Amino acid sequence: MHADAVERVAERARELADGYQPPSFSQVPGPDAAIFLCAIDHRTGYRGRYLVGGKGPFEGSALLWAVGLQAARRQRGQLTAARLSDVTPERVAELFRIGGETVVDPERRAALWRDLAAGLERDHGGEAEALLAAAAGLLGGTGGLLGLLARYDAYADPLSKKSFLFAKICVRRGWLEVHDPESWEVCADNVLMRLALRSGLVHPGTGEEVRAATRVAFGQVAGTAGIEPPVLDDLLWELGRDDPDLLGTAGGDLSEPPRDPASAWY
Repeated sequence: MHADAVERVAERARELADGYQPPSFSQVPGPDAAIFLCAIDHRTGYRGRYLVGGKGPFEGSALLWAVGLQAARRQRGQLTAARLSDVTPERVAELFRIGGETVVDPERRAALWRDLAAGLERDHGGEAEALLAAAAGLLGGTGGLLGLLARYDAYADPLSKKSFLFAKICVRRGWLEVHDPESWEVCADNVLMRLALRSGLVHPGTGEEVRAATRVAFGQVAGTAGIEPPVLDDLLWELGRDDPDLLGTAGGDLSEPPRDPASAWY
């Protein structure tokens, strides 16, 4: 990446941030619902767009969250370690069914939920709130939130994409106060990778090379633009999901690297 590209993209990010309001996640009822939905928030496979509870229409990840939260409202305690310790693929498919379809790979999602439920029971009495308390306001380090979450399969991503999402939700809902804000990073999913490539912020390469470079590059953009990394992350994902040219086209006609079909993180 080049300094001039960082400056150019930072200037564009400042323009986009003017008046932008990141999501409040007010619809998430508690840390347990957040930790379990973050754990399976990857490649939903939904093809359609649907209204959920009269709101929407939702698609993709937003649809997964809307359907999951609706189920949690209908039956209290649905998204807790106690209820998900022995969850089956059939139950996962039923939980996220809408309009005649459901999420792909319910087997993998059920396994992630069972592992997380068992881990929370073992380490934190089955409560996400106790995990947050154990982090003591820290994101980084083995005893910080990211390190505590990394013990579980769903959160073992070396780039901590799901962990940062969970942390972001907890901060905005008032469940977590971060004492080491320097530990925040912009995540690097396929939407942000595509933006980084097309804007010329990073160079083409393998999927992991581009992913790592995207994370570093947008970290520099956040610092240069004076935008908190979690806010920049939301801004780029929300506005760039349907606009690959949001940050410019200096990189040429490039798309994000192909997804890893075996990955439980992206």
